[in-house]
Amino acid sequence: MKIKRLSGALGAEISDVDLTQALSADLVADIRAVFLDAGVIFIKNQALTSQQFLDFANKMGEPVAYPFVKGFDDFPQIIEVKKLAHERVNFGGIWHSDTTYFDSPPMGSMLLSHEVPPFGGDTLFACQYAAYEGLSDTMQRLLDGLHGVSTSAKADVSKTREDRMKSDGKATPPQSFTATHPIVRTHPETGRKALFVNVAHTAGIEGLTEAESSSLLSFLFAHQVKPEFTCRWRWEPDTLAFWDNRCTQHNPVNDYHGFQRVMHRITLRGDRPV
Repeated sequence: MKIKRLSGALGAEISDVDLTQALSADLVADIRAVFLDAGVIFIKNQALTSQQFLDFANKMGEPVAYPFVKGFDDFPQIIEVKKLAHERVNFGGIWHSDTTYFDSPPMGSMLLSHEVPPFGGDTLFACQYAAYEGLSDTMQRLLDGLHGVSTSAKADVSKTREDRMKSDGKATPPQSFTATHPIVRTHPETGRKALFVNVAHTAGIEGLTEAESSSLLSFLFAHQVKPEFTCRWRWEPDTLAFWDNRCTQHNPVNDYHGFQRVMHRITLRGDRPV
């Protein structure tokens, strides 16, 4: 297995690994160690069946169903994330951590690329360890103990799901979810502190007025995605990405109108942030 770091803040490409074959316990442990160190990993040339994709996900965590989009009939934990050629809005096209409006947000998420546009459609990632560590000691002390309120109904991110909910949504009406989490989260495996708010889902700060929340959150939203905290991934078909939702954010760039982009996604169960 070879490892190539992508930026100073986060991201690593793993090569000389074939996920269609049985993986030894040592190799699984090595891949997970790179994942924990880099925050997001990418493995190219992985023409996986749905079963092989799910098998790898099971080695990294516990796959769970996504709340708003119906999974495949034979593989309900796998959903299709796509933007069709005539559509103008892409799924999740805003900086975010996945589904922080759950009491226990995902540990991580995986994307397997099937069809990519001839240009555009990259995904940006931002390291929230680096974002926290880039704050002054005074700001870090201010944020410790504060809790952000996340909601699935926040308007901007709701719009990014509309096309898929119309075409692939579940039969039952979508629920609205709200959860409160520490603004500074301690990673349960690495012990490092990371910012845990995001512009897509965090609507306010517990105990503060709307004006106070808005001012502080606006600063954090801009700070946590500074270029020096990020990396950018250009997709090729049959590439698997796996990111740590507890310490990263991502943003799929919507710059490929007129072309189709199709990914398969698996979400992995997480725990309550502390």
